[in-house]
Order: sequence, then C-alpha cells, then structure tokens
Amino acid sequence: MAALRQAPDSHFAYVVVVARRARQLMIGARPLVDNPRSRKNSRIAEEELQQGLLEYQLPEVPDGAEDKDGKRK
Repeated sequence: MAALRQAPDSHFAYVVVVARRARQLMIGARPLVDNPRSRKNSRIAEEELQQGLLEYQLPEVPDGAEDKDGKRK
C-alpha cells in the first residue's frame, strides 16, 4: 500500500483525512504550511491536504467486495 499525497476522490475519505490531521493539530502538532490562511485546525488541515503536504494511506478493497456497479457493499 503506497502513501498518497493528492486529495482523495471520495468525499468521505477526504473528510476522514482532514479530521485526523485536525485532531493532530489540536493536540499540539505544528502546521506544515508556513502562513496558514486560517487559525482553525480543520481549515489548516484542509489547506495542507490540498497543497499535497499530507501523506495518507487508503485501505485496500478485497476482491469481491464490490457489486456489479463497482460500488462497495
């Protein structure tokens, strides 16, 4: 499983990645952007993700876990 740097296509995955990073910022992690546009942790995390500064991994989908339309069950 390779680490990704671009924003995920799934809205759910996008929100999860931003929320986890915002939680890290809340407990004292330093922002990866030099001059964040906002003071809110969630906005800083979103800015970091959009600039490609965050690494994350998406879980692999096991074979057969998708229906005929290509959606997960």
